[in-house]
Amino acid sequence: MAIKLRTLTEIEKAATEKLARSRTAAAREVERARMILLASKGKRVDAIAEELELSAATVRTWLKRFNSDGLDGLNDLARSGRPATYNSEQVAEVIATALSDPQKLGQPFACWTLNRNK
Repeated sequence: MAIKLRTLTEIEKAATEKLARSRTAAAREVERARMILLASKGKRVDAIAEELELSAATVRTWLKRFNSDGLDGLNDLARSGRPATYNSEQVAEVIATALSDPQKLGQPFACWTLNRNK
């Protein structure tokens, strides 16, 4: 089943090019932008899937979503299930603490571990 990507607007083209080169965006978003750019250059689904090491079904899914929803179609849909326990600020604080030197925070040990008994 062949999927033909619709013609990108100038805004869509610029946004997908920027996202495809991004080093800070989520990897899955960069990958989806690369799919769109490759398709816009005339590559077929199978060639895109091979180049990006994905299944053809995955490529078709994202091309269809882009065709129907534009740039918004490249975002993840809301998922069901339990909401996150911690917000992004709390997660960032834990990561920053874990990457810090415990002694600089007034702790009597040199490294963080889960196996420490007081």
